Amino acid sequence: MKNSIIGYPRISSQRPFIFDGAMGTYYASICENPLSPCELANLYDRNTILNIHREYINAGCQAIKTNTFAANCISLESGIDTVKEVIQQAYNIAVEATAGTEVLIFADIGPIPVDDDTADLWSGYREIVDVFLTLGATNFIFETFSNDDHLLEISQYIKENQPQAYILVEFAVSPEGFTRLGKSGRKLIENILQIPTIDACGFNCYSGPYHLLKYIKTFNTENKTISAMPNSGYPTIINNRTFFDNTKEYFAAQMLEIARQGVAILGGCCGTTPEFIKETVAGLKGLSYGEIVSNIQIEKTHIKKTPDSNLLLEKISNGKKIIAVELDPPIDTDIDFFMDSAKSLKEQGVDAITIADCPIAKARVDSSLMACKLKRELDITPIPHMTCRDRNINATKALLLGLNIEGINNVLVVTGDPIPTAQRDEVKGVFSFNSAILANYISNLNETVFSSPFHICGALNVNARNINSQLQHAKKKMQNGITMFLTQPILSKQAIDNLKKAREELDVRILGGILPIVSYKNACFINNEISGINVAEDIIELYRDISKEEASKLAVNISTKMAEQIYPYVDGYYIIMPFKRIDIVSEIITNISSINNHQ
Repeated sequence: MKNSIIGYPRISSQRPFIFDGAMGTYYASICENPLSPCELANLYDRNTILNIHREYINAGCQAIKTNTFAANCISLESGIDTVKEVIQQAYNIAVEATAGTEVLIFADIGPIPVDDDTADLWSGYREIVDVFLTLGATNFIFETFSNDDHLLEISQYIKENQPQAYILVEFAVSPEGFTRLGKSGRKLIENILQIPTIDACGFNCYSGPYHLLKYIKTFNTENKTISAMPNSGYPTIINNRTFFDNTKEYFAAQMLEIARQGVAILGGCCGTTPEFIKETVAGLKGLSYGEIVSNIQIEKTHIKKTPDSNLLLEKISNGKKIIAVELDPPIDTDIDFFMDSAKSLKEQGVDAITIADCPIAKARVDSSLMACKLKRELDITPIPHMTCRDRNINATKALLLGLNIEGINNVLVVTGDPIPTAQRDEVKGVFSFNSAILANYISNLNETVFSSPFHICGALNVNARNINSQLQHAKKKMQNGITMFLTQPILSKQAIDNLKKAREELDVRILGGILPIVSYKNACFINNEISGINVAEDIIELYRDISKEEASKLAVNISTKMAEQIYPYVDGYYIIMPFKRIDIVSEIITNISSINNHQ
């Protein structure tokens, strides 16, 4: 066990320590016109928040959380002065609610919701912590986190300023044990347990008590201070409001079972009212020490079959410069061109077919389904693209499971193009995560679920003005499991120079992007309308006022020349077919094969 909670005996597996339940969902359920977010009620509906705290205290909890989960500038859509006022009022309300009791106050801090990896979250958390420290807070709970970013620095900062502080960290995981960002709950807990400035860790929100109980049973809880604060169950949406229909009796029974696993800290999250906590407290009174046995069960290792060989990686390992060609799946049910082209490309010796996933955010036949068809009918290696747009973690896992069963073991992860502006009122793009997060998720599944691991590819923009930024982003992707990059088309000297730098700095396989330009109009469109591609001005001028036949020959010549120039810096080539021009691509393949044979 680590540090004891100030004002309360040392936490032990002999008697669970009980927190309150949900503030946000309970507040919304009892108010006719609830404020949103509910943290604003600290300023404008003080008595309701005070009474909710008192209801939980009367229910028998030993600690309450301040009504500050979303007290940050982004969630409140305000400046830091408003955030400070919300926190100050929340803490004062909690102090008043606990007056004359032994109930403890925990400063509640939720994740700051940002999508930008470069956002200065550390400063944001420090500002929040400073307000609590000034108010005299000694206990902190960081709840519903999806990753462990900054938790080491934050906990160290708190302990430096308040050495007696008690710090509890909780992650929100699905019944499968992953956060919404695809992080493994098991790995997160393992990381947190190694941080001496964090006293306890566990899980809250996302899952109900039954699934959280099943998940905790797979952990070794011996000599660890673990917490569990599940939702009351699964939510139901009625008239745009969220309701939880599970009963307090069921919740309490499951919490008793969780306590029997040696979980030392219990409480509730979304949907848990004071009645849920009261029922839980009553159920735990009959719990004897002899019933509590720290769970030392280790999750059963999945018996895997021998992993399928990855022909693509074997070819590269044997020194071959592979050739992959991208085909766009059809926009309708006519797949003749797609299948005929794939068959022709295989006959020409192409090593893989990459399949775009609804490029430029327009619906096409699913890339994963087309990959399965290619593998079954043509026995060619497919690399389906998998975008983060319009799929959550569950939908992504479902596709990956299907691909794995079909023996497909290469995938290209990309964030995906946004929905065009004119369509946004009718079609909503959904981005729950990015390509680095998706790669990490697949890497975790490689270790725990898939019978044969996926080889994870990513995109590398060598046309970026700030190549150093791109390389740093690429290194982050590599840390998350990406082992091969397919570059954007290389059509300028700057792109070649950037490719050289990428080869020097990235210990990873690289396929150089080749895009044949078929006309002057095509060149101008790509340069001005397609993000991430830059066509050199001298190349564009070569296409001015020439015939279609001349443009086709020029496309082959330029592409072949680019392939020659990048040969020393790549492990193969990634050819993007323009406008179904398989005739042009076929000539380029012949030329690249000749280059490979003569080097």
